[in-house]
Amino acid sequence: MAEQTIATSPSAPRRRLSVNTAIFAIGTAVSRVAGLAREIVAASYFGTGGPASAFTIASQIPNLMSNLFAQSALSAAFVPVFTDLLQQGRKREAFRLASTLLWIILVALGALTAIGILAAGLIMPLFTGSSFNHALDELTAGLAQVLFPVVLLLGITGLLVGILQSYDEFTIPALAPAVWNIVILIGLVVLHPHFAPGKRIYAYAIAWLIATVVQLLLIASAMRRIDFRLQLSIDWRDPRVRQVFMLMLPVTIGLGIVNLDQLLNSTFGTLVSKQAPRAIDNAFRIYMLPQGVFSVAVATVLFPTLSRLAARGEVAGMRHAVGNGIRQINLLLIPSAAVMMVLATPITRLVFQRGEFGAYSTHLVSIALFWFAFSLPFGGVNLLLTRTFFAVQRPWIPTGLAALNMVVDIIVSVALYKPLGIAGLVIGTAAANVVMAALQYRRLRAGFNGQLEGAHTVMITVRILVGSVLLGGISWVLWKALDSLLGRSLPAQIVSVGVSIGVGVLVYARAALAMRIPEARQIETLVLGRLRGTA
Repeated sequence: MAEQTIATSPSAPRRRLSVNTAIFAIGTAVSRVAGLAREIVAASYFGTGGPASAFTIASQIPNLMSNLFAQSALSAAFVPVFTDLLQQGRKREAFRLASTLLWIILVALGALTAIGILAAGLIMPLFTGSSFNHALDELTAGLAQVLFPVVLLLGITGLLVGILQSYDEFTIPALAPAVWNIVILIGLVVLHPHFAPGKRIYAYAIAWLIATVVQLLLIASAMRRIDFRLQLSIDWRDPRVRQVFMLMLPVTIGLGIVNLDQLLNSTFGTLVSKQAPRAIDNAFRIYMLPQGVFSVAVATVLFPTLSRLAARGEVAGMRHAVGNGIRQINLLLIPSAAVMMVLATPITRLVFQRGEFGAYSTHLVSIALFWFAFSLPFGGVNLLLTRTFFAVQRPWIPTGLAALNMVVDIIVSVALYKPLGIAGLVIGTAAANVVMAALQYRRLRAGFNGQLEGAHTVMITVRILVGSVLLGGISWVLWKALDSLLGRSLPAQIVSVGVSIGVGVLVYARAALAMRIPEARQIETLVLGRLRGTA
């Protein structure tokens, strides 16, 4: 019996990892579909008008604060410390740490939430520009008052998710974001008719708050699966509390800069027009689909490998892994950018144009989407390089560079928003991503003694660019022909956009294989292997 246990036990963690990965993949896919459906319904109700832009800004302030003090930053810092205590059999100390952090969150974020609600009338006008009149400023403040409790709710949720992950409980945390999106969607549809025409955007804010409460209750219900006991005492002198906050600091600053960048886009957008903040946010949602699927997938898969190679001091292996990761991201995101550029208007029309979201809203969003496309591969490379710095335990380097990235964004946006409007603001984001990618690459290359497979990456990227130009040209010509032939009913748009992208991708895939791009062959082998495995 003992021999059998020893023989089978190594496969158990691998099976558990595979199951957890599959659960997260399914949960993420469902959540993204539900989130897109939510955005489509919201766009049909509110378009890109002033109230929709007011909601965008009102939601970004609490979202910025929750990301600064909770959610990802808290989980990333708390889980290693809490898990280490559990592994050492010091369960009582682990519970005391979690309880202390929970009470700190309740007191600190509770106070922050109260200040946000009471001072919303003073805070929110600081983030609106000349295109917002007094009525829109009041609406933004009122929406923020509804949404500020989200800060406290997400703080508690982030800690509970960290506890569950430490016990290898991933199912409910993986599905919770999808439930959150679905509850918002249902709440918006149900509540929308019950408000006066000028106040219907409050239905969206209330649905958002209700969904956050439901998400917390769902996560809290999962706590019954583990043996966790909340303690009433607060141990301020526990050194591990300070350790968690010190680990949070670089992650918090990095996440804060990223979210502040989005808020700056919206704030500068109010100087352009009252439609601009919402139009930029809608374009960003489409932009994040390939970014969230492809670059996150590559970076997530490579991160454990990079961490192991760094721990073993295998510099050559890390160089190859990073170079291979950059080329994989380019292989996937450069063609995605090409599709976004040539089909920005048809894609926006298909996804959003219905109800209150008219042709002018499509025009504004498609401008933002076109320029967002330029930053797509650079944003993906940035994510991978940032993970690489974390793998070698140098988190402050990308954090400092992210601050510089924000400065570049501000300078370019200020210089261009008057002559170019929405395009100038998104060009600022694209320029900042390019600068960030170049600086991270340069700094990492120096750490690898000036060698990071740069020449090979450039050669492969040129081939990818050739294939992407072919993809863009074929997709646009085919869409133009189908659009003229079929018209612009919803089924016709689905066919014209879907077929043009599908045929273009097939041509691009054949071209990538014909040009002997190794990363294309890797993906082909992986896909065929999975298909054979499920056959």
